[in-house]
Amino acid sequence: MQKDSGPLVPLHYLGFGYAALVATGGIIGYAGLFFGSLAGLGAYQLSQDPRNVWVFLATSGTLAGIMGMRFYNSGKFMPAGLIVGASLLIIAKLGISVLSSPHP
Repeated sequence: MQKDSGPLVPLHYLGFGYAALVATGGIIGYAGLFFGSLAGLGAYQLSQDPRNVWVFLATSGTLAGIMGMRFYNSGKFMPAGLIVGASLLIIAKLGISVLSSPHP
């Protein structure tokens, strides 16, 4: 019998992908580089300790709020809608991970 190794893609890998997506937007706007760096830091912290979600969660939540307002006002999917969708998926994945992890 095989031991369950957890999710198919570890959460911190998704975090690094999310950070790259945000930082890529930063090439156009410098705030994206800042938030991409914070998301990268959060993903790194998550890779070291799966319970250390706070920097990543704060970054994702802030981006979801800021870009959600931009998406609401403009109605344009790119780039605001894309970042809102990615941020909400990351927030949901973090929430599921925190709720399903065993507590010490």
